[in-house]
Amino acid sequence: MATICPRLSITVDPERAKILANLAKQNNQSISALAKELIIEALELREDLILSTLAKKRDSKSQKRISHQDAWK
Repeated sequence: MATICPRLSITVDPERAKILANLAKQNNQSISALAKELIIEALELREDLILSTLAKKRDSKSQKRISHQDAWK
């Protein structure tokens, strides 16, 4: 049966594999499910960091301000 979501294969060092196994056991989930959850969380954090950096660059006092109403005209 074909799957819609692509599969990934990752390799981690034994220490991190043990940590993942312990965390998965504590949360009653598979190592794969935990890894997926952690990857999604890391991607969201990375996206937030990138967007925050971009917003700081754009937030300049010397730029002309446009009101919300004018922006949507």
